[in-house]
Amino acid sequence: MISIHSSFGEIVTASKIKEDKITYSVGNKRYNGVIVYDENQKGKRPAILVVHEWWGLTEYPVMRAKRLAELGYIAMAVDMYGDGKVAANPTEAKELAMPFYKDPQMGKSNLEAAISKLKEYKQVDNQSISAIGYCFGGSIVLNAAKLGANLKGVVSFHGGLAGVPADKALLKSAILVCHGGSDKFIPESDITGFKHQLDSIGANYKFIVYPNATHAFTNPGSTATGKKFSMPIEYNQKADQDSWSDMKMFFAKVLKK
Repeated sequence: MISIHSSFGEIVTASKIKEDKITYSVGNKRYNGVIVYDENQKGKRPAILVVHEWWGLTEYPVMRAKRLAELGYIAMAVDMYGDGKVAANPTEAKELAMPFYKDPQMGKSNLEAAISKLKEYKQVDNQSISAIGYCFGGSIVLNAAKLGANLKGVVSFHGGLAGVPADKALLKSAILVCHGGSDKFIPESDITGFKHQLDSIGANYKFIVYPNATHAFTNPGSTATGKKFSMPIEYNQKADQDSWSDMKMFFAKVLKK
């Protein structure tokens, strides 16, 4: 354990972030993941899964997992596609993501397999597991929640909203949607339909719109990616920082942390 003395004479334990690259199998398919936590933090803690954009398990979701670990969580960057597949272009990304849009239950099953792996860590509070997702990953976590996944809370950052219908008998999770006000990938009808469904069952949810933010607004690499592939996406630092703060407040309330 590393300790330092603050200017007030207190002993403060410094964090020591540990990053474990892991693999696990579902049927005949192998999946990768990265589990991140503070080794110097004692006891069990809430766990948060991070589901990637449609590009696959890149360094971006791993970075987010590290930031969650710095906040005191144990986090897992999840591989939804298997074998750590990463798309080189939008065509490949669409091919990898499309099966999950056609069969949302598959996304829930893959997420639950990741949860089972994460629970092998003694640091995990099994009664306090949540998930966040980006773009494709946002759709995954929202659908998983609506399909009954046992998650305390889910946060979608610029995720798709036209998923499975909300069912009061299945939904256990609180929901936060962080949506870009200039997102050209999400039609207004999807937003209206999503809100109507959750309102109709009295769901615990919050929908926040960030002005002038496009799709993929949280990813610092999205501006270059947008130019490379002629996609209407770009990084928005203010929306990124604001949505991360909103996520922290959401989990502080949902997890009573």
